[in-house]
Amino acid sequence: MEEPKKNEWVEWLQSIITALLLAFLLRMFVFDVVLVEGSSMHPSLESGDRLIVLKLSYRFGHPERGDIVVFKNPDNPRVNYIKRVIGIEGDTVEIKDGKVYVNGKALVEPYIAEPTLGEYPKTIVPEDTIFVMGDNRNFSRDSRNSHVGFIPMQNVIGKAKIRIWPVWDVKIFE
Repeated sequence: MEEPKKNEWVEWLQSIITALLLAFLLRMFVFDVVLVEGSSMHPSLESGDRLIVLKLSYRFGHPERGDIVVFKNPDNPRVNYIKRVIGIEGDTVEIKDGKVYVNGKALVEPYIAEPTLGEYPKTIVPEDTIFVMGDNRNFSRDSRNSHVGFIPMQNVIGKAKIRIWPVWDVKIFE
C-alpha cells in the first residue's frame, strides 16, 4: 500500500520541477517583467510602473519608430534603460527649434509634455542600430548623450508590451 503514495510524491515533484523549468525558460527567452526607475519616460511611464517586455519581438522583426524598448546601456551593460525608438537604421535624425525631425519631417509626438530643448545635428542612424529618446526629453539620458549614443541591436532586450502595475493603469502598448 505504500507504493502508490511514493509514486504520487514523485509525480508531484516532477510536475513542480517541470513548471519551474518552463517558467525559467519563458522568463529567459520569451518575456520579462521590468521595473521602471526614474522619470525619463514621463508622462508615458512613471517610476514604479512594471512592464511586460517581449524578448522575441526583435528576434523575428525589427524595431519600429515609436516602439518603447528596453536595452542594455552601451556604456554600462549592467544597467537597463527604457526609451522610445525615434530613428531606425538609415534614418536621418535632427533636433532643432524644439522639434525632432526624422528624414526631414517633424515628428508628431502626443506622448511628450513639452518641446525638446537643445539641438542635435542632422545625423544618419548607422546600420544595425537605433536612435532612442525618453518621452521626458529634457530630463532623459538617451541617444543624444555620448555615453549612450546609438543603440546596437544586440543590446536591445525587447519591446515593452503591457504595463501591468499599477493595476488601475494597465495599458497595452502598440
